[in-house]
Amino acid sequence: MMSDKIFSWLATAVVCSLLLTAGCAPLAEEAAKPEVEPKEEKPKVVVKEVKPEEEKPTVELALKFTPQDSTTYKLTMEAQRRIELEGPLPDETAFKGGQTGNRIEMTFTRQIQSVDDNGNAVAEITIEGLKYLSIVRDNPALDFDSSREKDKNSPMARLIGRSYTIKIAPTGKVTEVIDVKQAQAALKGSSSANKAALTLLSTDVIKKRHGTLTLPDADKNQLSTGDKWSSIKTFSFGMMGSKSYEKIYTLKEIKDTDSRRIIIVEMNAVPTLETAEQLDEEGIGGFSKMFDNIETYTGRLNLDLTAGKIEKYLEKLQSEWIAVDPLAGQEDDKEPAALKMTATRLYRLEKID
Repeated sequence: MMSDKIFSWLATAVVCSLLLTAGCAPLAEEAAKPEVEPKEEKPKVVVKEVKPEEEKPTVELALKFTPQDSTTYKLTMEAQRRIELEGPLPDETAFKGGQTGNRIEMTFTRQIQSVDDNGNAVAEITIEGLKYLSIVRDNPALDFDSSREKDKNSPMARLIGRSYTIKIAPTGKVTEVIDVKQAQAALKGSSSANKAALTLLSTDVIKKRHGTLTLPDADKNQLSTGDKWSSIKTFSFGMMGSKSYEKIYTLKEIKDTDSRRIIIVEMNAVPTLETAEQLDEEGIGGFSKMFDNIETYTGRLNLDLTAGKIEKYLEKLQSEWIAVDPLAGQEDDKEPAALKMTATRLYRLEKID
């Protein structure tokens, strides 16, 4: 059970960690940089062997690339954090709840330049359209839309039509960012919009943007319906620590339609055993234990095996932490004070041409 003072301290610390109170961090700094998760180690991909029945068809799960082939995608990435303070809060907890985060919508064309003997492709990515919204304490800090006439002079408008090249493996992993310097050179200045644009062209952000999906390695990519594989993903939640999840993919359906073979894959993630160790290493294991945590992390993949292209891919993580102060309302029989935090991470990729 928490006292009013402990609960007040807890609310203060969490609010500051989420940048939802004035003075906790500069506004421009938050607006300039999209939320980026920690750099990950090489993904661990494990195919869980399930002996298929003889009548089940087997398919090869891999992306395919053809020189000069061009495909246009729309990508949406979102990272949001919200805090709500409810009930008869102590006087010392004079803070307002609110939301901080960003949402990016990018339309890009991927043209394959070359393909090596192992199926790895060099692809040129050209940014065709961009929407970028950064919110700090419920207030828009940076709002850009390349389709709006009034935004044509924004530093972020210089991204439109710019290209960079990457190397993509048949598993979907971006193994290398080959050339992004020319696009970066077009962005000069110190404004929050300029810094945000440069961050979108950083190596780690580019790899995440184009390589979030991980298919099985070549020696384990022959699968039937019901077969599974997995990979590891890590997120940072500020004062709540880092958390790793095992993303477990299940091949649910193989269907033939319009001379194409399409597969449907569902993803359900579970926290890994490393999570507790990570919290302890960061020195916040006890802090996070003051909260009850509820979370869901799911996804879905539509993959055109005939063309070897992603039709649609979605991942969404929703995590909620709740801390209740049972002493706050005892004297007047009111509901106890509560501190609720939510964090959302969204990744959605859709083929549009």
